[in-house]
Amino acid sequence: MSKSIRVGVIGAGAIGLYHMESWKKHPAVELAAVAEPNEQRRKEAIDRYPEMKGYEDYKDLLKDKSIGAVSIGVPNYLHMPIAIDAIKAGKHVLLEKPMATSAKEAKAIIDAWKEKKVQLMVGQNFRFMRDTQMVKEYARNGELGDLYHGRAHWLRRAGIPRIGSWFTQKKYASGGCCYDIGVHFLDMTLYLMNNFDAECVSGITYAKFGNRGLGNGSWGKGEVDPKMPFEVEDLAVALIKLKGGKSVALEISWAIHADSGPDNGVSIYGTEGGASLFPAKIHRVRGQNIETIVPSFTELPLPDDRIVHFADCLVNGKDPLVKPEESLKVQKILDGIYESSRTGKEVRIQ
Repeated sequence: MSKSIRVGVIGAGAIGLYHMESWKKHPAVELAAVAEPNEQRRKEAIDRYPEMKGYEDYKDLLKDKSIGAVSIGVPNYLHMPIAIDAIKAGKHVLLEKPMATSAKEAKAIIDAWKEKKVQLMVGQNFRFMRDTQMVKEYARNGELGDLYHGRAHWLRRAGIPRIGSWFTQKKYASGGCCYDIGVHFLDMTLYLMNNFDAECVSGITYAKFGNRGLGNGSWGKGEVDPKMPFEVEDLAVALIKLKGGKSVALEISWAIHADSGPDNGVSIYGTEGGASLFPAKIHRVRGQNIETIVPSFTELPLPDDRIVHFADCLVNGKDPLVKPEESLKVQKILDGIYESSRTGKEVRIQ
């Protein structure tokens, strides 16, 4: 590869460290800098990757004209302002999910992006998993027929990302399990069905564990304040009606009394066959017989790491798989789930 790119990472928590590891996998990437206001986390990142320059303020990192791209792994409420600042500074942007804390904020990011000749991608890593790619090949080739229904569930029995962290405070996270893990399976299901156009959403959310101090997990490096109330949901359920008479059922929990866990999977159903993940299987009914195929591909079209894919796109001048407009549509559905739960009514998606 003749082209190379210098990269900065904004946020040195658990997800930021993962970003650094992924960027380092690509031979054309030079990991140049990290921005992190927490001195201890910033030092930990630089100790791990001493070639990086450290900044307390991300705006100082953005002033470095030699840096061509940044990835952003910070609490949800900071996604919009940092992404817009990075885009305006002329940097390519890999943004952690969810895109923002509302469709209004997500649209503001896209409006800024449309004014600059940079790449923007939300890091929906489940699209790049091997199982997803194999099932997508069957769907893309028409072997499943007309895909009309999807079902996605991710049920953790006790997986709240530490009660009292930013994940569980509304002003920082905006949403709970639906924003944290539900967005993964929602995006993946819509991607497999090749339909992001929702017409209406019925949803309901619950807070039955975290509000009692139950269901704690161990994710993240963010500070925990045990005095802060649990302000988001630990279970979300939704029925999403898509254009063309299609549908998606979504069921997501951080904490629930389940017989096993974590229990997760995605299924899509078409007129000629169905598919399920994880593991990837193709199902076809032939009379009284059920045919099950376990896909096996020696080569797949994409790397299994979203950041490696994004780096490939920057180096080779290609558009990333996850389109900003798709991420905006996912954000509108998330907004609809919360609004439907708040009002008790079905919400039309504009």
